[in-house]
Amino acid sequence: MYKNRAKDGRNNITGRAIARYRLHMPDKPSQNDLAVLLQVNGLDIDKNAIQRIECGKRFVTDIELKMIAKVLQVSYSDLLDDESAEDK
Repeated sequence: MYKNRAKDGRNNITGRAIARYRLHMPDKPSQNDLAVLLQVNGLDIDKNAIQRIECGKRFVTDIELKMIAKVLQVSYSDLLDDESAEDK
């Protein structure tokens, strides 16, 4: 039976990269700050959703991934192809 999860049980493979890129931004925005930046850019998301994405408990849609990458100023392939995002 197929499951929509990473081998380690996470619901996404981008959360760890999102957290790392967020913390490497010059002003080191909090999860709440990132949610506000995303909201200003038209994505309806809150701090709790960011927290759940970063820890792998929440799925990420392609629309969300594209906007997160834009706000983090990276390509969405950076988030998908990141070494820490790969299943081991």
